[in-house]
Order: sequence, then C-alpha cells, then structure tokens
Amino acid sequence: MKSDIEIAQEAPIKDIKEIASVIGLTEDEISYFGRYKAKVDYKVKKRLAENKDGKLILVTAINPTPAGEGKTTTTVGLGDAFQRMGKKTMLALREPSLGPVFGIKGGAAGGGYAQVIPMEDINLHFTGDIHAIGAANNLLAAMLDNHIYQGNSLNIDPRRITWRRALDMNDRQLRSIVNGLGGKVNGVPREDGFDITVASEIMAVFCLAQDLEDLKERLGKIVVAYTYEGEPVTAGDLKAQGALAALLKEAFNPNLVQTLEGTPAFVHGGPFANIAHGCNSLIATKMALKLADYVVTEAGFGADLGAEKFLDIKCRLGNLKPDAVVLVASIRALKHHGGVSKDRLGQENVKALDQGMSNLEKHIENLRDVYQLPVVVAINRFPTDTKAEVDTVFANCKKIGVPVSISEVFAKGGEGALDLAEKLLAEIEKGNNHFQQVYSLEESIKDKISAIAQKIYGAKGVVFTKDALKDIAAFEKLGYKNLPVCMAKTQYSLSDDAKLLGRPEGFEITVRQVKLSAGAGFIVALTGNIMTMPGLPKVPAAENIDIDSQGTIKGLF
Repeated sequence: MKSDIEIAQEAPIKDIKEIASVIGLTEDEISYFGRYKAKVDYKVKKRLAENKDGKLILVTAINPTPAGEGKTTTTVGLGDAFQRMGKKTMLALREPSLGPVFGIKGGAAGGGYAQVIPMEDINLHFTGDIHAIGAANNLLAAMLDNHIYQGNSLNIDPRRITWRRALDMNDRQLRSIVNGLGGKVNGVPREDGFDITVASEIMAVFCLAQDLEDLKERLGKIVVAYTYEGEPVTAGDLKAQGALAALLKEAFNPNLVQTLEGTPAFVHGGPFANIAHGCNSLIATKMALKLADYVVTEAGFGADLGAEKFLDIKCRLGNLKPDAVVLVASIRALKHHGGVSKDRLGQENVKALDQGMSNLEKHIENLRDVYQLPVVVAINRFPTDTKAEVDTVFANCKKIGVPVSISEVFAKGGEGALDLAEKLLAEIEKGNNHFQQVYSLEESIKDKISAIAQKIYGAKGVVFTKDALKDIAAFEKLGYKNLPVCMAKTQYSLSDDAKLLGRPEGFEITVRQVKLSAGAGFIVALTGNIMTMPGLPKVPAAENIDIDSQGTIKGLF
C-alpha cells in the first residue's frame, strides 16, 4: 500500500486561487505562498460580518492509545463527505509542530486518502507561523533579562521569573539550564529553561485573540515574573507588547490550503492539548463559519482534554456553540483500553473490546449528558476488524442510544464518511442541542478544577498540594478568580495516571501546581508529570525522513 506522503505527492492539486474563489475570497484578500498555500487577511471578517454563521461540527476522540484513533483523518474525510454531498464546507485545523513531526507522532495532516495538502509543507515549517511565535516568545525573554541587567527598575526578583524561552523541537537537554554565565557583560546568571513553542502562552494568546488589537492587549497582560514584594510583572510593564504583536502580524492571518479532494481548509495555530487549550485559532474558526455552511474542526487528544477545553475555554471566549460532536474511536484502541497489548490488537477479542467500550461510553456521557450536545460515534475501520467486533460496538452504542457509523476515510476519502455525514445531519435536525458548560466563571478556582475532575474525568475528588493551594490563593487575591481553567493532564487516561486505561473509578486527581496565563485568559492546573518540553524517543521519526536529489521528501507520515 502507498504511504501517506506518496498518496499526497501523487494527488492532483488545485491552484490556491481556485480554492479561495470557491469560498468567495478575492485576490486582494489573499497573499500567496507559492501556488498551493495562501494567507487570508484576517480583516476579511469585517466584510463577512453580516453573513450567517454555518454549522460548527467538533471532532474529538477517546483517550489516545498506541493503536491509533484517526481523529484528524476522520475530520478531513468528514469535510470531504460534506463537500461530496454538495454542502459548502471548510475545515479548521491546527498546524503541526516540528517536535512531534521529528519525534514519535510524525505529521499531523491526516492520513491515507483523507489528508490536507501539500502535506510536506504543512508538516515542515509551513508559512512560518510557529517560528514567528517562537521569536516573539524569545524577544520577551530577552527584554526581561535585559531589563534586569540594565538596572531592574521594576524590582523583579530573578528567583521568581516565570517566563521561559521556546524552541519548536523536542529537546530534553533544554528543559533546565543556567544562563547568563561568563561574567557581568553576559548578563545576570539565573536558572532558566525552554518550552516547546506550541506550549508557549504566546501560542495560546495567538489562538484566542479576536483581532490585532485584542492580540496586543492580551500580549501586554502576560505575567512574566514577580517583584520582591510579590507583585506581578507583565509584558506591558516591559513595554514589549507592541513589538511582539508586530512580529506576529503576518502569522495572525489564517493559512488556506486544501484536502486531497479540494475541500478548503484553514490550518492555523497549534497549542498542545495536554498543556494548553489544544484548538486551532479562534480567528480561523470564526472566519470559516462566515465563509461556509459547514465547518468541521477538531480538538486535541481525547475528549476529556481537547473537547473539554474547546467547550469550556474556546467556545466561552469566542461565543461559539457547536451544532454536533463526532467522537472517534477504533476497535483496536478500544481493545487496548480493555487490556490487550499492542502486539495482539490484530487478533479478535470481543471480551476485551466489551471492557474497553467503557472509555467510549464515558466520553459519550460527557458530551451528551454534561455538555448536552448531539453526538455521533465514528469507528475508524482497520483491516483487522472482524464482523463480531463491529457488531459488538454497534450493539453497545444502540444500548446507550447514540448513533454510530463506520468511517473508511483512510481508504476511501470522503466516500468513506458519507454515512457519518448523513447521521450527523439527522442529529442536528432533531434540535436536541442544549449546550452548557461544566462550570460557571464565578466559581472559585478550586471548584472549577473539582467540577472538571469529577464531572468529566469521573474522579471521586481532587487533592491539592500545599504549593497548588498557595498558588490559587495568590491568583485569587490578584483578581484572577473568574478565569476559566485549563487542565494539564496525561492524554492517555481519564485519570492523571497514564496506566489507568478504560474507565477508572475511585481515583483522585492530584493538582501539584497552578500557573497563571493571564494573557491567554485562563488558569493552568498541572497534574501528574506533564512536561512542557518533550524529548525525542529512542528511534525518532527524523531518522526515516530524507530528501532526494530532485527535492522530493520521503519518510513523512
């Protein structure tokens, strides 16, 4: 079978000018990056202001496993299915980070015959947005250290600097460093470290800003350090927000590409979902809703992380209301949640599948009963799936009253999601959408965290360490009580223990630290051993990536 990159490279690709015209954009409103990529002026939204919003469909998944779920692939295939049905459709996706591309995950442009293209460009640098965000992050770090070096008129305590440098690469060597060595001329020595760029607060700010003015205002609110008296020091105090916004001006315009079947797609922004809020940019989503009748978007990782943050943070800040949710799973992944090891997932095991269904059922309950949204389950089909296993999934979904569809987009493209698209339309037309959030902003920070842990994860309670309680008290005293909460948790389990698969019960969530992202507009609660700078695996994907004498890239997936 052909690899993803071979399929992408052999596919006919339309001039981006043609894709832009399909959704009603003029040449004056786009800037070309070659023939197949373009940036769309974000100010187009003013011209489109009177347009009625299209339907917004969120694609999420069960807790991810090594077996694969196919969330992005399903998202792309579903968009193509709507397009085949004659619906004016757009996708709104995140940009891949170079760290996972060269690490363990590989690319993030879909797979098989459900991809966004040109996949090599999208996975490697793209239009430079993430590099611009990294440059802005590091300019702020440089201005902070320079302020201290030049006399420290703001009275910053070097031991209480919270702003770290950023790099869009997996590099564990940079997690903790000491800089400013080599004498007085080289700065003030202090402990420091790097985060991967997509974990930077600037990425979160970038993805939640409504326009350039809002972007600049949010950048100015970023808290970078505290004074000796314990007062917060912001990027605005350093007079950095104007320069940061200038660096991000071009990046802020959404990127327009297409699928293998020519469906228009915005690929813009890319915050991590187990650290940040894990959604593409708000500006791209809202613009797509004005340009298309159906917008298919995705949230990162499992529904307990990505969908929760999409619904409780992005929808709240952007005044969005999803019309329906697709919950993606694979039979292989469900068997893994039922206790089957990765090397035996190709063998029929109805008993394990039955046990693993508990993970799917919890996510269904959350989306349907807690958030009050219409849900359709999409089973991403693998060749090893047996009839008995498929029948088991359908029987279980019927028992709990949720529609289910077999997705074959990897092998068939949009054709493989026509049934899924029809079932979604049927659910939307029923009108059973009473969208609500898990908590109100007026609740305390502790109560918001507890609401997520108990209602969404199924925890019996939350344990707050002394440091976490100290952080919460400080932030509430500083006036940040009414911000939403962004949970930083393992993606592999509903709990904060990656080894607890399926639907664990009787567990507690331990919050070890609470951080403030004042610019993004949320409080981050860290659980478990979440890292903001990943490392490369023993055999990184980079070892298999190559380029030939003709400039053709190989090994991306």
